[in-house]
Amino acid sequence: MLSRSDAAIAADFAGLRRTYDRDGRGAVAGAIARRAAARHHVDSVYLLADAAFAPLAGNLKAWPPELTGAAGWDTFTAPDWKPDAAERPTLRARFETLGGGEHLLVGTDISDLAMYARHIDMALAVGVTLFFVLAGVAGVSVTRRTVGRIESVNATSRAIMQRGLSERIPLRGTRDEWDQLAANLNQMLDRIEALVAEVKQVSDNVAHDLRTPLTRMRGRLEKAAGRARGAAEDQALINDTMTDLDGVLRMFASLTRISQIETSDRTAAFRAVNLAEIAREVVELFDAAAEDKGVRLTATGEERVLVTGDRDLLFDATANLVDNAIKHGRDAGRVSVQVTDGADGAAITVADDGPGIPEHELPHVFKRFYRLESSRRTPGNGLGLSLVAAVARLHGARIEMVDNAPGLRFRLQFPVAMEGDGAAGAENASGDSAPA
Repeated sequence: MLSRSDAAIAADFAGLRRTYDRDGRGAVAGAIARRAAARHHVDSVYLLADAAFAPLAGNLKAWPPELTGAAGWDTFTAPDWKPDAAERPTLRARFETLGGGEHLLVGTDISDLAMYARHIDMALAVGVTLFFVLAGVAGVSVTRRTVGRIESVNATSRAIMQRGLSERIPLRGTRDEWDQLAANLNQMLDRIEALVAEVKQVSDNVAHDLRTPLTRMRGRLEKAAGRARGAAEDQALINDTMTDLDGVLRMFASLTRISQIETSDRTAAFRAVNLAEIAREVVELFDAAAEDKGVRLTATGEERVLVTGDRDLLFDATANLVDNAIKHGRDAGRVSVQVTDGADGAAITVADDGPGIPEHELPHVFKRFYRLESSRRTPGNGLGLSLVAAVARLHGARIEMVDNAPGLRFRLQFPVAMEGDGAAGAENASGDSAPA
């Protein structure tokens, strides 16, 4: 706005200067008088003064003392300009000394512009002040909120250290990042609490399962130490003790095998194996145990069902399922092993007609040392299904347990084989007949 005002002053000054150069001082004085009297020049300021700054023409009564030098621009106030105004007007003018020694001043009233600039300055100052006030309030609010949520996490951490893993970080229902963090931490604590409880249960079960054989061994040794012994008694003592130690070693071997399956990468050694052949071999292996209990054990399904995996692990998993079905099925019952290959992929199903598993127990049967019989008197250590679950996870298989009405139907559903797997199976099928 100031630039536009200066441009208008410069144009007006140039016109009067040309008049002076062409027609002399009198013509300029007449032009100034006409312009000062014109309505559209009501805010314009003109003054033509002689070499001694005495006014010759114009609407200013005296040369402003602020304007010094031969030529230039300046802003000043004139007490005699609009004396009735509430505030002393602010004027901006261009001045120059003419060729004849006269001094020419052309300007305009910029009081409105100055007031507008003051309003802008005031608004800017108020806006900046308000911005800093709001920024300070927001900063304090965010800081208090952040510190409060952090303190909530710290308080929960201290409570966990003092009272246990049952404590949880409270949620405020805002669904913001802090609530998401608290929810994730709570889920992590749930998982840790479950793992700790599982470790405790495993420790208790290990202690229980070890106590029985160790107690028997100590009892035998104590009885043997208190009476005379012969060769036959010593041999019986040694045999019984070795049997109990073998049971303990089998338990630790099962634990080690499960840990190896879960922690090591055995997928590099995967190859195509025939599930139907594994099922037939398992049935042959447990045929005698089934006859002892009067159980009818059969294998049905397709002759050739190829999957990619570890043959030994798949054999062990199938053997554990069949062993469980024979042990926990009914006497003189029926156990079937079926191998199928459908659109969903290959599957192996072991079904029995025993009492089955209560529905509320199904989520727990894969835990290590978990047994439906709380007294733990029957043979076994509760690691068979844990090994099956570990093998299934390694092979990407899905585990399904459904009611067989009566009994239980346990199904391992393998993922659909890729085309390359089929080719590999064709190349390796002849090598899959080695016994486990």
